[in-house]
Amino acid sequence: MTKDITICLWFDNQAEEAANFYTTVFKDSKILSASRYGKEGFENHGQKEGTVMTISFNLNGQSFTALNGGPLFKFNESVSFQVFCEDQEEIDYYWENLTANGGEEGQCGWLKDKYGVSWQIIPDNLSELMSDPSKKGRVTNAFMQMKKLDIFKLINA
Repeated sequence: MTKDITICLWFDNQAEEAANFYTTVFKDSKILSASRYGKEGFENHGQKEGTVMTISFNLNGQSFTALNGGPLFKFNESVSFQVFCEDQEEIDYYWENLTANGGEEGQCGWLKDKYGVSWQIIPDNLSELMSDPSKKGRVTNAFMQMKKLDIFKLINA
């Protein structure tokens, strides 16, 4: 396979707003292109002429497309995006920005943003901590009690 994989996110009518939001949260990001609905097909798609149909964007090297597809499908936790963080400051940054304005905190480093998209905000060293048989149980017990992960507490578990 020579082509990259692009993730497509289905929104009711917030695709452009969400793409703009994500590209402000993730620093190495940009909007790439957008296509808009025309008059044609209104009876099927129900979107106002000029509304974004799809918008392509890139977050930290990962390609995404956001689609305004209508209210038929909703996000759920069966798909989430993992954001690996170098330090607590980075965890705090993503946690605060992605839960802002209606996002929801979850357990064990999981959250939903204001659009309902699920994210896991986790430290880079979590798999290393979990691979140490002498620490695995204590680390697991520690993060199971947390919402936002605390690197210091995980290291010292």
